[in-house]
Amino acid sequence: MSRRYADPVEVQRDDCDPTQFLWRDRLYVVRAVLARWSESGRWWRNPSALHESRPVDIGAERDYWRVEAGAGWMSGPGVYDLCFDWSRGAWFLAAALD
Repeated sequence: MSRRYADPVEVQRDDCDPTQFLWRDRLYVVRAVLARWSESGRWWRNPSALHESRPVDIGAERDYWRVEAGAGWMSGPGVYDLCFDWSRGAWFLAAALD
């Protein structure tokens, strides 16, 4: 089971991979990077077919890291999806998996 989020996080990296992140005032240390992938926006949609009042998300790209991380010695590790949104220039937590 997973829970979806769109919470902003502060991420520290070593080279390209996250090493720790701050979420809801708790510091999580990354123990392992389990996967990494990129997603593009809705490139297959024709912007002229969308209503003008709806936001156009064509070409927006996001990079994801699935990490195993823990928030200290007393808490067990969890699996989290961290995302960098290139259009916003910001990190957020996309999901926490059980």
